Order: sequence, then structure tokens, then C-alpha cells
Amino acid sequence: MFEAVLVANRGEIAIRVMRTLREMGIRSVAVYSEADRDALFVQFADEAHSLGAGPAADTYLNIPKILEVAAAAGAQAVHPGYGFLAENAPFARACEDAGVTFIGPPADAIDAMGSKTAARALMDAAGVPIVPGVTEGVADVAEATGIAEEIGYPIAVKAAAGGGGKGFRVALTPDDLEGAFEGARRESEKFFADSTVYLERYLPDPRHVEIQVLADGHGTTLWLGERDCSVQRRHQKLVEETPSPIVGDDLRRRMGEASVRAAEAVGYRSAGTLEYLVSGEEFFFLEMNTRIQVEHTVTEMVTGLDLIREQVRIAAGEAIGLTQDDVRPRGHAFECRINAEDAEKRFLPTPGPITAYREPAGPGVRVDSGVQGGSVISDMYDPMVAKLITWDVDRERARMRMLRALDEYVVEGTTTLIPFHIWLLQQQDFIDGGACHAALKVMAEENTPLPPRDGGPPPAPEAPEAEPVAERAMVAEVGGRRFDVRLFIPEKDLGPAGAPAPTRKRPRRGGAHHGSANGGATGEVHSPMQGTVLSVAVEAGQEVAEGDVICIVEAMKMENEVTAHTGGTISAVNVEAGQSVAADEVIAVIG
Repeated sequence: MFEAVLVANRGEIAIRVMRTLREMGIRSVAVYSEADRDALFVQFADEAHSLGAGPAADTYLNIPKILEVAAAAGAQAVHPGYGFLAENAPFARACEDAGVTFIGPPADAIDAMGSKTAARALMDAAGVPIVPGVTEGVADVAEATGIAEEIGYPIAVKAAAGGGGKGFRVALTPDDLEGAFEGARRESEKFFADSTVYLERYLPDPRHVEIQVLADGHGTTLWLGERDCSVQRRHQKLVEETPSPIVGDDLRRRMGEASVRAAEAVGYRSAGTLEYLVSGEEFFFLEMNTRIQVEHTVTEMVTGLDLIREQVRIAAGEAIGLTQDDVRPRGHAFECRINAEDAEKRFLPTPGPITAYREPAGPGVRVDSGVQGGSVISDMYDPMVAKLITWDVDRERARMRMLRALDEYVVEGTTTLIPFHIWLLQQQDFIDGGACHAALKVMAEENTPLPPRDGGPPPAPEAPEAEPVAERAMVAEVGGRRFDVRLFIPEKDLGPAGAPAPTRKRPRRGGAHHGSANGGATGEVHSPMQGTVLSVAVEAGQEVAEGDVICIVEAMKMENEVTAHTGGTISAVNVEAGQSVAADEVIAVIG
């Protein structure tokens, strides 16, 4: 078994991996960007090493630097978590070349499933159902038009190297195809450095159901039940549960057996997930995630397995030690993603400091988080604050337990999805096992105030504020390794001559201000969040109507359209593509 493992990730998943490593007696090594210097995962690790300043490309995606740290720290293996380098075949190969074990599947398996077109062909050959469409990239709109006529509308245009809803557009009619094709290509190039897209039939209202698999190097491949991930906005998951309320025993078995065939077809090892679109009793291959999933937690809750532990054991050459008959899921589990987003404002990101924080607890409640009071949700990374998971013996009891836990959860200083989840779990469609697609589509496109909570227990009392303290901090880095020594002294105990330097006071509680895209009487159009201008759609002197797109601002991996709040003539444009903007900054003026 390994003596030390480097965790090549950040936030809650880094802490999640480190917890299992600690239970296994394995030393955890963190890497961090300067933006994350004070993050909780850095403090949680047994040791931490700086990757320097700059964006993710210079830090968490810097393969040579990460392997350099692994060598310096004596780490025999690297766990990539999810995101960043988790499904990066060159990274897996670089680890192998450096004599470091990659805790994940073989690089060839990542390659095989990384291309959605190649994966579709492989799955078809393995007898796994695929949605009608093409398995090769489409060159241009003209070719796409011919293919679409053969497949039939509506058509999904999808990035070959994509995932997570990126590089995905839908053409409901032939008139929509060119815009969908070019939009998918542009986003695919931006996020994956590959503009290849392909076409397949779009299923208007399918369920998104996935199967967890686990495979070792000794010939054992297991399926561990399904997860329903149908509650989404903009193709991004919000709530996951297991078992799926729409999957019966026969469909579950057929999906599980197909997933085993899929994994074996690419020589898979480690934990992985086969994602499907389900319509009635039919299921169609969507993609394979060659990593641990965000929602792996609900599978752990019903099976009793620690999937991170199994990943580490498999990477170390050990056998799973279970048979398919040993896998007996019990009860029902939900996961709610607690993102720093404002559901009432089209799920806009809300980066900023957390001024007060308290997690729920009690029977059947689990919180995987990477924050605490005083943490800052950065606009440089995705908006997840934490994952809230509940378990109980059946779906209704697990739902009520989730409502209770959401009531207890306190996050102040930034807007989160907690009020949204409380609203969602009370919708009759959700209670009946539905995915609330229509309501979520409206919320993703329009500002939608949430109604007050209808019934249920009263809100939990506010989280207490910590007594104001002054901090004496000393940080030393030797050979890139960080050492911290800190003293926290109650301010009431400090005299005039005893004020430490530097002094840090806990921020006062209260909601952070986040600008609105709406203008005031002056016709100013404000940026609704801090971010980067991706493109500008107007110029001075141009006539616009209410609702026309002014620009697109990217924040926390999401593209957000900033629209005109009124019609008129653009008298000034204050931003350009590539420029950073602050929340509430004036980006244009309508005269």
C-alpha cells in the first residue's frame, strides 16, 4: 500500500479523498494555488505545497509542476478527484512515466471514452444501446443539415470531447441548426481545445440515469446500482438520488449488465460511471465518466462502500473482494448540491466571503464540504460550496430528512441554493418522482422569485458569530513546502500596545451585495456578477430591444447572458472581450 498520496485537486473533493487516506494510514499531500492559500483543504492535509499564482492552467492543470511536487513529497500515487486532471489521459501517462501511480483508470480507457464519437462506436459494438445519430465528427453546417434530415428533429449538437453540459446545443427545427452548431463548436473549442462536434437525436424529456461500476485488475467488474440525476438546469446537475424513482428491477438489471460490458470493452479499472438517457423501458448510452463522480456519495450511503477507498486499493493492485451478489443497496439517499448561486436570478454565480457557517447533523445526514466561516468562494473555480446528503429507509423519509437538514444549514455572506432546494423538495412533481424540467427551464432563463416555505419545521436558529480575534501568523516555505504557525488572541485581551500585526477581524455577518443586470433610470446596464467578458454583442449607436443580449460574462465556469432591460440606442460600451468586470460594474449605457 502507498505511504503518501498527492491529491491533485481542491475544495470538498480534496478533503473527501484526504479523509479516506487518513483512515487508511496514508499521508496526504495537498497542492494549492495562491488563491487557495487559506482554504480549508490546505489546512486539512498532512502537508501542502504551493503551485504558485495564476489561473488553473498554471496551477491545478500544470502537470510538470504537480509531478515535481509529488517527487519532492515522496508521494507514490496521485488521486485526481474530479474535474481538472481527472479524465486527462496525458496526465495518467505522465504519472506512469514518472513512476507515480495514477489512482484512476488506464490512460487508454480514458482515451477510449473521452471522445464521445469513438465511445458511441465502442458501445455499439459492445451491445450497449446508443441514441440514433453519427459516431464521427461533423465538418460543417452543410454536412450537419444533411445528417439532421436523416435522423430527424429535434437534433442535439454535442462536443466530441465534451461533458458536464459544455459544448451542448439543441436544434428544435432546421432554422435552429446553424446557431446550435456554431455555438456548440465555439464552446467546445473554449473548454476542451477541440471544436469537433457530432449529431444525435434529441430525446425531449428523458430521465438522466447513471450506473456506478467498480473494476479491478483481477477480472472483477461490478455494478453498484443506479443514480437518478435528472434534476438539472442548463444540463448541470442539482439533485441526485438512488434508487431512481422511475427504474424497475428489470430495467435496472439490464442497465447494470450493459455497464459491465461497457467497462470490460475498454479494459476499465477503478470507479467509473456509465450515464444513460432513459425513456420508458428503453435506455441509451450517453457517456462514461472515467473518474469518481460528484454524486458518488449517494451510492456510498446505500451500499456501505467507500468508493475512494476502493479506488486506492485497486490502484495499489488489490482485488475488490466482492461478488455481484454481495452488492445489496439498502434504503434511499439524496444529494443536494449547495452551490454559490442565486436561483432567483437565473442561477447566477455569487462568489464572495462566507461570514457565518454551520452544517446540519443528526441521523442519516452527511455533509461533504470544503469551507468554513471566513472562507471565500472564488470566481476562479466552480461554484460548489458543499454537498448535502441524506439517507433513510425509503424515498419519502429521506426527502423529509433532507428538508430538515436544509433548514439547519446556515451559510451567510453569499447566496446559495439552499432556499431553492427547500422549494424544490416540496414541489408535487418532485414528490411524485418527477424531475421538474419545465419549472427549472423557466428558472434558468428568467428571474423567478421563490415563494416562502409552505409549512414544515421553523428555520433553524442563526449560527453564532465567533468572538472577534486578532491573529499573529507566520508562514514559512522551505523547498516549496508550507509551514504555518498561528496564534489567535481575543481582542478584549489586547492592550493598546499589544495589537498584533497583521490583524484580521472576522467579517461582520450580512449578505454580500451582488449586482443586477437590470439598469436604473439612467439606462445603465450592470454586470450581475464578477467575471470575464467572453464576447460583446453590441456597439455604440446600435438599436436594441428589451431582452437583446449585450454581452456574455463568464464566471465560475458558466456563461451568463447580460441583456438589455429596456429598448433604445446604445450610447456607450465600456467593456471588451477578455476584460475582467466586477459585480455591478456598468458595462453599457442605453441612451
